[in-house]
Amino acid sequence: MKKKQTVREPEFYTSATNIRTINYRVYYMKPWEKILYFMIAFIAGACVGYLFYGGIGKDEFGEATRLTWILNITIPTIVGIIAGRLFLPMRVKSIIEKRKSELNHQFRDMLEALTTSLGAGKNVNDSFLSVYEDLKIQYDSDAYILKELEVIISGIHNNVAVEEILEDLGKRSDNDDIWSFAKVFKISYRKGGNIKDIIRNTHSILSDKMEIAEDIETLVTSNRMEQNIMVVMPIALIGLIKMMSPEFAANFVSVTGLISTTISIVIFIIAYFIGKTILDIKI
Repeated sequence: MKKKQTVREPEFYTSATNIRTINYRVYYMKPWEKILYFMIAFIAGACVGYLFYGGIGKDEFGEATRLTWILNITIPTIVGIIAGRLFLPMRVKSIIEKRKSELNHQFRDMLEALTTSLGAGKNVNDSFLSVYEDLKIQYDSDAYILKELEVIISGIHNNVAVEEILEDLGKRSDNDDIWSFAKVFKISYRKGGNIKDIIRNTHSILSDKMEIAEDIETLVTSNRMEQNIMVVMPIALIGLIKMMSPEFAANFVSVTGLISTTISIVIFIIAYFIGKTILDIKI
């Protein structure tokens, strides 16, 4: 029986005017990125592994044996590989969330400029052209919203319906607000609704949500800082003990010490992810 192959969701699509568009739902690292981030996590993990488990297998005189040298290489290598494997998907998730956040903020600015342009009496197509010129001053040329506006303008020049392009952006953005706006815009534009009011209301809702999100971020920033300090403190404390009191540090590589250390690390990791989940507040 043949195995069913999983089709990977594409990172880029092609618009109706043959322009490459971004799929904001996924991100696939380039080979050099995978190597770079894996090596960073591997080195960090290997150092932590050696710090907590280095020196196992010494003889009764406290001298390193062949077993000690083997374990000093094996354990940090295993911990480093685990750290690298865990860090890569975390990093990808972080990049995706950052892209979505940037697009969301830039989309709000686009709606603000679009509202102003429509208020000046321009039609929808001319307003998008005007908004593109305005945002080119505000953002770098590689900003997501400028790339999306280029797709919209290309569609306008090639007689592709604006509402279809916006709907495609809503699907690719994986953002409920952009998707809802695209659907409402499509219905209203076809039925002759008040586009200016729709855009103004959407901008107002987005602005309110972002203000609430920023207020929450301000409130939890200190907690995140405390969490980051708590991540570093056990590592720094163990390192300090091993440097200042090697005799006392020898207790860490005893059977009781290894069991206690391992249990503590597991509890610490679980507590870290629970805290991260609690502080990850979505609007």
